[in-house]
Formats: sequence, structure tokens, C-alpha cells
Amino acid sequence: MRNLEIFNESKEYMPGGVNSPVRAFKDVNVNPPVIKKGEGAYIFDEDNNKYIDFVGAWGPMILGHCDKDVVNAIKNTCDSAIAFGAPTDIELKLAKHICTTLDNVDMIRMVNSGTEATMSAVKLARGVTGRNKIVKFAGCYHGHFEGFLVSAGSGVLTEGIPGCAGVPEESIKNTLIANYNDCESIREVFQKYGEDIAAVIIEPVSGNMGVVPAEKEFLEELDRLCKANGSLLIFDEVMTGFRVAYKGAQSLYGIKPDITTFAKIMGGGLPCGAYGGRKEVMEYLSPIGPVYQAGTMSGNPIVMAAGYAALTKLYNNTEIYTHIEKLGAKLQKGIEEAAKEKGLPIVVNRCGSMMTIFFTEKGRVTNYEEAKACDTKMYAAFFEHMLNNGIYMAPSQFEALFIGAKHTEEDIDKFIDAVKRF
Repeated sequence: MRNLEIFNESKEYMPGGVNSPVRAFKDVNVNPPVIKKGEGAYIFDEDNNKYIDFVGAWGPMILGHCDKDVVNAIKNTCDSAIAFGAPTDIELKLAKHICTTLDNVDMIRMVNSGTEATMSAVKLARGVTGRNKIVKFAGCYHGHFEGFLVSAGSGVLTEGIPGCAGVPEESIKNTLIANYNDCESIREVFQKYGEDIAAVIIEPVSGNMGVVPAEKEFLEELDRLCKANGSLLIFDEVMTGFRVAYKGAQSLYGIKPDITTFAKIMGGGLPCGAYGGRKEVMEYLSPIGPVYQAGTMSGNPIVMAAGYAALTKLYNNTEIYTHIEKLGAKLQKGIEEAAKEKGLPIVVNRCGSMMTIFFTEKGRVTNYEEAKACDTKMYAAFFEHMLNNGIYMAPSQFEALFIGAKHTEEDIDKFIDAVKRF
């Protein structure tokens, strides 16, 4: 079997055989398919198995694999431009498009990944406020920057401990942990540390404890506390930006963060990231301000061309969002009805085209503790069943399922039919 041969040989040259841990399928105890081709809503592995893809490269492929407009933009650009490390017109086009079509981004800085965007946003917030401490929420993932890899301590909520080997305690001493969707928790943090908090960073719709949307009242309280204490509010929209709505989750909640981070969709499938916000905040960045951040490949012309093609297509074709919302609602309803018929205790959390299926009898999943309490062994069995039925979905309950523009009603029906056979 070609899949197994490639994966086993990969283990000799790459840790675990992968370049990002979740790809090893460790949580579901299945050998991962080795993907060789993507076309629209479908992917094909080295053994020539075809799957309906509900991962979409973990979110970026909202237009489907190898969208012709994105591919043509890449081809047309790389004939004459691969990398310069210098200003280009195409980076201006993408920056201008984002700043003029989003409500809350006056200026933007391009980077190369979501991790780079979030860590840079935090440094900018510290530079603006002159403070050191930041607040993040248990279960929210903002990349592998040391200051984010924190686990809540066993006693006092706000005393963090390293959440990963290789992270010294001094690297996370200024990171405070609060509970997602818990107003009292964040009030306690501000009551104790308010004058020292530079920023609060949050996924307004979490996609890394599974899909868990923030409650509106919680985000409103968070916004109020930040304003009252002179702290900046950072929305990590790496996953939700241009996904749950073109203008991101902040447009659904009606809240304007001080800084927003982007990645995934904005690169058209190529490595990309960015952070942007109000002009008076962004002008703290070098070369006009004191906060230094740089990158040789930032604003790479091929990436900018792919991103510009993807975002202009999404902006000019709003029916895409109508389509994926319709399919998302149909899929959620179908899964819930099938589970009820089978007596399966599940909760389906969804925001637009993002969704997670939790196996739990609790009736809701609103934070990390509730997500951790779900039956991950049942999810693993469910995942293997779905994969064997040609449905490619996240190999971990703590990830999201994504619907894209190229998915059809027939694809959704096949997913629901597979659920009914579980």
C-alpha cells in the first residue's frame, strides 16, 4: 500500500513522519492517507482513494482545491516574480483591498503564518501600552509562540504553567489564563492585574477546542473591561476571518477589536498571515514606530497574488456565503436527527461553515473543560468509520470541520448517510 509505505518512510526523516503533529492521526489511531491531489471538494490519496474533503487544509480552501482563479494568479505571477524582499504593487493591492473592505482595519502588516501574526500582535500591544502581561483563554490556540503555550495551574486560575516541553517558566510568566465564556473569570483577572494587562487575545469563535462560539455577552464584557483598563483587545481571526463571514466573527458580534490577526483563507492556500487595526495602533510599528518586526518573505508576490485572487472572489460573490451557510445548516440538522434516531449522545457546535461534532451527554459544549469531558474514544471510532466511507474530516475532536464553496447538496447527503450507518 503506497500510503503506508510513504508514511513509514517519512518517519525516518521527519519526527512522527509529519511536519505538523495533528497530521499523524495519533488521536484516532489510524494511519493517515498520503494526499497527492485536490480537486474542488475532493482529495485523492496515493492509493487512489477519493474522499469528500471537510478539512480543506484546515480552513484555507474555502473556494475548493485548485480554484482556477487562484491557480492562474499564481502562474501569472511566478513567470516574472518569485521573491524580492522589496515593495511590490501586488502587496499594495491586497493590503488596500483588506483595509477598504473590512470595517476595523485601517492599516495592515503582512507576515507568513498565523503564529507570526499573533505573536507580533501581542508585541505591538505591549509596545503601545508599555505593559507586559497578556490574557488568553483556556482552550484557545494562537500558535506555537512560547508565550501562548500555557496551561492553567492547579490552584490559582491566573497562575500559568508551561504547556509544552521546551518552554521555560520565565517565558510564560506574563501570560494569564482565564476561562472561555466565563465573565466572572475575566473580571477576576482584571480586578487583580488590570493595570498591568497590555492585551487580551481571544478566538471569538474557537476552532481549537473544537468549534466553540463565544457568547455575545461574554465578548461585550471583555470589550468593556479592556476599554475600562486601557488594555488592547486582539481578535485572533486566523481561522474565522473571511470564513464565518467575509468580515469575520467580529462582524457577527458587532464588536471592534483594537487588533485583528489573519491567516489561512487570506493566502489563497499559500503560507500567509497578517495583523491589522486602527492607524494609531499600527503606526507604532517600525519603520515609523518603535516596535520592530520584520520578515524576508513577508508580502511575497506569489502569496499576495493568490490571496488577492481569493479575497476579491469572495468579496464579489457573496452568494458563496449563502451557499455554505445553507449546507452547514443542512449538515447540522442531518447529523442531529441521525444521532437522535440512533440514540447517540452528541452536541453539534456550528458557526457558519465551521462545525464540530462532540460526543457528550452534557447537552452543551461552551468551554475547554466541557470539550475535554467529551468521549474522544467514540469520536475516534466515528472518525475511522467516516474515513472508510469516503469522508475526510478532522482526526481530532479538538479541531473543526469546514464546508467550502465546491461542496454540494449531494456531498452533504453522503455525509449524513454515513452518520446513519455508524
